[in-house]
Amino acid sequence: MLAGRLIEETCARHDVRPEVLTLHSDRGSPMTSKCTAQLLADLGVTQSLSRPQVSDDNPFSEAQFKTLKYHPGFPKRFDDNPTAQRFCRSFFPWYNHDHRHGGLEMLTPADVHHGRIDAVLARKQAALDAAFEAHPERFVNGRPLARRPPAAVYINRPQPPTHPVAEQAASATAGGQGTSLATTSEASLPLRAPGDERDDARAGAGEAH
Repeated sequence: MLAGRLIEETCARHDVRPEVLTLHSDRGSPMTSKCTAQLLADLGVTQSLSRPQVSDDNPFSEAQFKTLKYHPGFPKRFDDNPTAQRFCRSFFPWYNHDHRHGGLEMLTPADVHHGRIDAVLARKQAALDAAFEAHPERFVNGRPLARRPPAAVYINRPQPPTHPVAEQAASATAGGQGTSLATTSEASLPLRAPGDERDDARAGAGEAH
């Protein structure tokens, strides 16, 4: 089962500990099947299914899907599974490592996920300072500042971090943020962060998808 394979590989790759992760999804057959529910129970993952007639989808996943569909290289349809897999194997590394996200203040998901925020912001601030010193007249609002992404965002309601990684991510001074990376089961980095559309990306979630 592909859904189970994706979930199991993601938890193993990122050392997701029991009773830490909440998996939010709709009520599609892959997510409501008994085998998926049993797998999640074995992994210690809490399952959160949206209620019937209630629009409560994961905004990160929805934004990611929009980015996928509007990518210049995305075809109208894939001829077969191997073609779709080849496209996704190139798309998700680009999405995670190269694509700048408005909801992350133009950082990449990999920068946030791996705790590189401080280093990246230091480089950005140095470049902004150099531009300001060279041409201060161009900055009518004064010296520009490299903005930090939100410390944490959540689906549904805020919850305090309980995992050491989450605690580090929730600390703005540590340069972290609770976020995830986009994936298929074949991609190099699982899970995802907000999408490229700022409004979609700011729709708000910190629980995994």
